[in-house]
Amino acid sequence: MPRQAQAAARRLTWLRWSCTTALGLSLWCSGAALAFDLQGHRGARALAPENTLAGFERSLALGVSTLELDVVLSADGVPVISHDTTPNPDITRDAHGRWLQARGPAFHTLTLAQIAEYDVGRINPASRYARDFPLQQAADGERIPTLAALFQLAARLRADHVRFNIELKRNPERPQESPDPEAFVQAVLAVIKAHGVASRSTLQSFDWSLLQISQRVAPEMALSFLSAQRPRFDTLQTGRWTPGARLADFEDAPAMVAAAGGKLWSPNFNDINQRVLERARSEGLRVIPWTVNEVSDMERLLDWGVDGLITDHPDRLRAVLQQRGITLPPAATPASAPRPMPTS
Repeated sequence: MPRQAQAAARRLTWLRWSCTTALGLSLWCSGAALAFDLQGHRGARALAPENTLAGFERSLALGVSTLELDVVLSADGVPVISHDTTPNPDITRDAHGRWLQARGPAFHTLTLAQIAEYDVGRINPASRYARDFPLQQAADGERIPTLAALFQLAARLRADHVRFNIELKRNPERPQESPDPEAFVQAVLAVIKAHGVASRSTLQSFDWSLLQISQRVAPEMALSFLSAQRPRFDTLQTGRWTPGARLADFEDAPAMVAAAGGKLWSPNFNDINQRVLERARSEGLRVIPWTVNEVSDMERLLDWGVDGLITDHPDRLRAVLQQRGITLPPAATPASAPRPMPTS
């Protein structure tokens, strides 16, 4: 059997088994969910400004099954879409069009009106970020959108197939940069439910205490347990990111995720190999690594049988999937009407 077919068979065998189990897996067991999960990271970060409506629209126009994004909370309790808990000078200009010279105040200390003054429509050309993403097309005037505005955009584009993988941004090593965890989770859940997209949404976080809150207050929500085991960013060693749990007390990372009640694990793609993936399967986990941008890495992970990939380059991943005969998610029609102003 060709290796592509072997990987597909492993994934489908796993999905057939998982759909016979309990504990909240019904969200993943429809016919549509059997498809490979192509996730556009922060929209399509390599191609359009990250975490903006322009970026999400570009990702939807290419065709993804899931929009991956990050949320923080404003001072007035509105979930807004940002990877950083403070304004990032690499991508942020002030109301006068000047690049920030340093990180701004924490978003949870700024009102929605203050946040709306920032322009995040291009990368600072003097930054390393600009060298990392030379293909990104600027969209001057793009503002930091609310989570509600994204849901409105998807509805207007009739992208009813698309899922939302929503990362709750909080660094437990710098808690002063984030709001009260309970209020944060409740605010995000309220917007998800108000727009009727709970069945199409996943909450993910490196800070597993936020996922614990969701497990308690909204046990029906799908969750993704993020992890990193990098030299400069390791979320599994100290217990700060994982409510006291430490990797040293478990057989491996998959066992640690399963013990936390996880069903979906999203590790850094450099942290896994085929043996680890098989261990994750034995623990009952689906696996969707982040952030995979090179074709060679996509090919290798697909050979191993991952359930999806998070990528800054959904265009590249679509091409790889098409070559393998894997069904592609549909593209959404670009909006012709003006985008709405940010709302709560």
